[in-house]
Amino acid sequence: MSHPIITGFAGSLSAPSRTRAVVEDAVQLTAERYGGTGSVFDLLDLGPSLGRARRFGDLAQEAQDLLQSLVEADAIVLATPVHKGSYGGLFKHVFDLLDPTALYGKPILLAASGGGDRHALVIEHQLRPLFGFFEAQTLATGVYVSDRDFTDGRLADPATRARLERAVDQFGPYLPGFPASHSVSGAPVLAAI
Repeated sequence: MSHPIITGFAGSLSAPSRTRAVVEDAVQLTAERYGGTGSVFDLLDLGPSLGRARRFGDLAQEAQDLLQSLVEADAIVLATPVHKGSYGGLFKHVFDLLDPTALYGKPILLAASGGGDRHALVIEHQLRPLFGFFEAQTLATGVYVSDRDFTDGRLADPATRARLERAVDQFGPYLPGFPASHSVSGAPVLAAI
C-alpha cells in the first residue's frame, strides 16, 4: 500500500510565521494520523518569478515544481495571513496561475492567521469560495489562529489544537486506503429525548 502525500502551502512572506507554524502542525498531524509523508512550502519558497509570472510557464522551474507538488498531493493544507479582511494578493496570484481543473476533488484543510478575531470569517467568505471555484473538497472545519494561540512561535492553545485535530480527522473519507491511527470522538448526534 502506498502512503498518502500531504502538501502544505503557507501564504506568508514572513519567516518564521504563525501561518507556516499552523500549516506545519496540520501537515505533521495528518501525516502521522494517516501514515503519510508531508512537505510544506510558503510564498518565499516560490521566489521572485512569482510576481512576474502571467502564466504557470513563466515561473522558475523550482516554483513550478512546488506548485506541481500541491496539485499531485493526496491531501492539501492551505493557510494565509489575513490582511485588511482578506488574503494577500500574491497568495491569490498563486492560484490564478493554476488550471481551473488542477485541484478538482482534492481535500483541502483551510486555515488563516490574523491579529485578532475580527478576521476569523475570512475562511468562510474568502477561502471557501476561491476553492469552490476549483471544485476542491474543502473540509468542514476551518482553523483560524491569532496571536494569543501561540507560545514561543508554536500553536499552544488547547481549544485551537483540538479544532485542528478535528479538521485533520475530516481527511478520513478522502483517504480511505489510509486508515487513521487516531480519531477524535465527537459528542453523540442525538442525546436522550
